[in-house]
Amino acid sequence: MALLINIIKCEAQFARRTYASAPTVKMYLDGQFVESKATEFTEVHDPATNELLCRTPKCTKEEMEQAVTNAKAAYEKWKNTSVLTRQTLMLKYQALIRENSKEIAENMVKENGKTMADAEGDVLRGLQVVDACTAIPSLQMGESTPNIATDMDIISYKVPLGVTASICPFNFPAMIPLWSFPISVSCGNATILKPSERVPGASMILARLFSEAGAPPGLLNIIHGQHAAVDFICEHPDIKAVSFVGSDQAGKYIYKKSSANGKRVQCNMGAKNHCVVLPDANKNKTISQIVGAAFGAAGQRCMALSVAIFVGKSRDWIPELVAAAKKLNVNAGSVPGTDLGPVISPQSKQRICELVESGVKEGADLVLDGRGIVVSGFEKGNFVGPTVLTNVQVSLFAV
Repeated sequence: MALLINIIKCEAQFARRTYASAPTVKMYLDGQFVESKATEFTEVHDPATNELLCRTPKCTKEEMEQAVTNAKAAYEKWKNTSVLTRQTLMLKYQALIRENSKEIAENMVKENGKTMADAEGDVLRGLQVVDACTAIPSLQMGESTPNIATDMDIISYKVPLGVTASICPFNFPAMIPLWSFPISVSCGNATILKPSERVPGASMILARLFSEAGAPPGLLNIIHGQHAAVDFICEHPDIKAVSFVGSDQAGKYIYKKSSANGKRVQCNMGAKNHCVVLPDANKNKTISQIVGAAFGAAGQRCMALSVAIFVGKSRDWIPELVAAAKKLNVNAGSVPGTDLGPVISPQSKQRICELVESGVKEGADLVLDGRGIVVSGFEKGNFVGPTVLTNVQVSLFAV
């Protein structure tokens, strides 16, 4: 018993040392990377190993206020810059993202669990928005209508709002931040970014590159946190607009709270694709596309295909669909040739497994079960293999 107690004590001490030695993610305030004075943190783990990578702070109220102050000061100068100046910044930023896309992708593989191909696609889709921002002079053009009435013309202008904010999810750590702050800045605003606390690294790299591109201090500020940070963004009177991508529950909350505080707000919320397969479809293409849509990004994207309805003779294709899903290579995203990486957390894995079990209990046939998969060399990872349920009963009702 004494030996067992000593072992437990040693393990506890080792865990404390490991936690203390994990680097903390910095904030990005007024063009500088700054350590937070937070006392609470969110652990960031490698989904393939559950190794502790770093700790994301829950920023203090004072630190978040400082981010707004920085953004307001930057906005007062930036709003008067020419659209050509903004275009030049985006051209430089575009080039730097391309040059450093590998570094950004590798960070996402580590923090999110994406395959390298998926991570590179994440960067590319975000970069395409920056590409669009390089055309900001034409996008900022207003409209004019002469002689709308006697001796009367109408002229409209596009003018910046002020300080904007973006709240981003875990599943696209580069793409979704790049959906938001480059457009806001190109339009003459200053902005505050709150990346997902589970995958902060890509946003920090993007901030560094933004500074290298010549962005004035305070134009982009990055804060970290969870509920308190979201409430701060939704409530602060100097933040004029909020952009969010994420779950339905969070999106409805953010939309209601932000709009109640007089902000412009856009919320792109959770969704899943559905597929109806007709007998005259091309079988090989259909099977390939369903497998890619259902299991790409480990199903962690709003485009993930969770339901397929096979009509008529197309139902005969289901065994071939299952066979194709079985061939997918499940492994860590860093391993070449991986088709399907881990999900983001042990909690997410547990939820998926519980959903599969609930389907079985409700009478569905589990023709492919990926719950028990173990990946050699990554036995502690959050892996769920391809899973297919058939003969799922659906209740139809009038709305």
